Amino acid sequence: MNEFVRDKLTEWGLLEWIETFEEEGVDEESFYSLEDQEIAELIPKVGPRSRFKKRLKLLKKEQNTANPDTADASAQVIPSPSGTSNEGKRKSDLQGESNQQQSQTKKKRLAKGPGAYSEEIIQADVENIMRCVLKKIPDQGNNLNDFLRRKIHDLKTDKREVVGVFGQTGAGKSSLINAVVGLKKFLPSGSVSACTSVSIKVEANMQNSNYEAIIEFITKEEWRDELWFSINFRLEDEEDDSEYRDIDEKLSALYGEDWKEKSDDLMDAKYFKEIPEFLLSKEKILTTDKAKDLPEKLIRYTRTKQENAEDEGTTRWYWPLVKCVTIKVPNADLLKHVTLVDLPGSGDTNKSRDKIWKTVVGSCSTIWIVADINRAASDKEAWDILKDACSYMGNGGQCNQIHFICTKSDPHQDSEDTSRTGIHDFILKRNRQAKKEVMKEFNQLNEVKKHFSNESFEHSFKVFTVSSVEFLNPKHLNKEQTEIPKLQEFLQELNDCHKETLNYVSGARGILSLIQGASHRGGSEIKKDVCTILEEKMTDELEKVHEQMEETYQAFENCLSDGVEKSESYCEKVLESVINPRKPGGGFHKTLRCLVEHNGIHNAGRKKNQKKKKQINLNMALSSYLTESIDEKFKETFPNEVNCGPFNGKLNSFSLDTKTMKMNPEYKDVELQLEFLNAEEIKMKKKLVKIIRERKKTIYSSLMTTVEESMQKCYDDAKEIRGANSLRNMREMMKKRVQDSKNIMFKHAKKVMLNQLRSLMDDILKDLKETMQESIELSLKTDGYSIPDVAEELNMVKNHYKGLKGSAEDQ
Repeated sequence: MNEFVRDKLTEWGLLEWIETFEEEGVDEESFYSLEDQEIAELIPKVGPRSRFKKRLKLLKKEQNTANPDTADASAQVIPSPSGTSNEGKRKSDLQGESNQQQSQTKKKRLAKGPGAYSEEIIQADVENIMRCVLKKIPDQGNNLNDFLRRKIHDLKTDKREVVGVFGQTGAGKSSLINAVVGLKKFLPSGSVSACTSVSIKVEANMQNSNYEAIIEFITKEEWRDELWFSINFRLEDEEDDSEYRDIDEKLSALYGEDWKEKSDDLMDAKYFKEIPEFLLSKEKILTTDKAKDLPEKLIRYTRTKQENAEDEGTTRWYWPLVKCVTIKVPNADLLKHVTLVDLPGSGDTNKSRDKIWKTVVGSCSTIWIVADINRAASDKEAWDILKDACSYMGNGGQCNQIHFICTKSDPHQDSEDTSRTGIHDFILKRNRQAKKEVMKEFNQLNEVKKHFSNESFEHSFKVFTVSSVEFLNPKHLNKEQTEIPKLQEFLQELNDCHKETLNYVSGARGILSLIQGASHRGGSEIKKDVCTILEEKMTDELEKVHEQMEETYQAFENCLSDGVEKSESYCEKVLESVINPRKPGGGFHKTLRCLVEHNGIHNAGRKKNQKKKKQINLNMALSSYLTESIDEKFKETFPNEVNCGPFNGKLNSFSLDTKTMKMNPEYKDVELQLEFLNAEEIKMKKKLVKIIRERKKTIYSSLMTTVEESMQKCYDDAKEIRGANSLRNMREMMKKRVQDSKNIMFKHAKKVMLNQLRSLMDDILKDLKETMQESIELSLKTDGYSIPDVAEELNMVKNHYKGLKGSAEDQ
């Protein structure tokens, strides 16, 4: 019988069907070509047949990943059992440039050797093993059984990386996303984030084969507040005023140009007939089975009105009511564990949109800044976006990489040499120059750089020059030179589920080791001795972590004391610079009015043919000396770099040293329990690092949040000031309030942050101690009289683990 077929059936646990396949003469080539009916005849039982079909599908997918140009003909080039094929070689020679440029990363991910599992198959097999083991555990109310069930349920984790994409309209974001993800013309230019408010998430649809858009609206109460503000503060000179141009644009989009004369209630249900979900506080879901149909349905929710033929007949645009949109794309492998988010440039006066903007930016592990190559280095708006977002993605987030992407690198009309070679050289020379200029500009952004460690700076910031046009239709550049493949490889690395699979299998191996160890009686004395050793070791290790945490706490207290002193000294000067600038321009009373109405934040509108003005954030300005005082220590304590651990790495170095003990023959009888404790320790530390990563965002932002809360009464009182001299009266009132509260406000912000830091440290130590103590006691102080034997399952999972571990070491 064909060895390839025999190996596959053996690996997939289908030994009893080998003889049938042999009798039917199924060889390697026909194995790949089996149809459903043929499979049903070979394997009449539903269970084994379903398992076979699932694994065959994954195997074909794995082969197509290795040979993407043969994806639509999985049996076109079948390697012979000996590993050689002249026909395959001839076809491979014709595959073209993309196959010649296979990335080293992808090669390392491919299964090695005959009969090797893909990681998806390994994950599926181990999950199935653990489901079966779960059923074997007796349904008895003892601590060990309950503990085991909980541990098995906690094995599965969902990896999700977020890449935030910034860039003004026209920068080429849609074309970039299309090319990188392989969406072709799914996102037409201008359809995504052409308005300045809506966040667009693009991710894989793992449930079905449809294209879906999930639209989430702001609340009715928020829109009612926006209407009240817009109508009550609209002035007659709105034509020359950027704030009121934005108001007019927003309300005209939803209600039409005659909204100013409407006397009825603008919250009337008749205006929302097409979107009843808004009034019901529900999501609206648009679905289609054709990629080209979704953008047309979505356009009214994501962009401002444009004078295009496609807009003809459209009377209502709903983007003012939209908080965010999630687009789900089927068969998008690069997005399986990655979400691309097309983000507006800065926060929003709407609380929901502002909150989701900060949350998404804070969750991004990577930021893409997109700008046209012709003005990338000098694009002030692109750099302002980076400066505005840096605190939310750095110390206040988890970003560890920033990519500046110069788009549209293909135009060559300035090339003196119009030959193919001349144009090719011209484009590459301009690309090199653009990278140099962008890097030079970035090196001057100290306020951004301070959120990243000096050691990782070169790794953190990269510049790409891309051409979506040349990538899709190469004329002057090969595909690698368009740099789209580099971004695809980066996404593939983010999307790589190898670590998650390895973590799952490692955890499963630990649990099975505990079950098998607990199923054997005896060795009570050695268990008692080991338990004592481990408890003493845990006490010592916890003390090391505790000492580092206390040192950190004291350092933050010292930093914040300096920050409070500076804040109290300079707050009045800071306030004056915001509410009484030297060059306020016309109508500054409207700007100040907007600022107090939105609790210290003013998002300036855009005058005709001008760039958007920078956001004014009084709360951030007042708390700036506090945040600056801790920035360096915060970056050191809670680094975003994946290879660095919190609290100077002391948490990562916590260890009961069970691996060393396991190698000691004296502890042979408790080898399996030590294996479990080692896996539990690794899993616990990973869990705590994730908890710290989320909690540190709140801790960092607490300084500004507390100042905003302290200023709330000031803003509320300023809103009530009307009539003659209202601008002067608002200024005087705000100055007096800040002067009266400065000796309390900043000290309170310091106290709130230190309390949150203390709470985090206490919770980490408590969780670490309780989790490891419980694991020690239940693995070494409990005899599993009713625990099943799982020797076979443990052996299978160990073999999987060895294979995965070997692959990880290769990489």
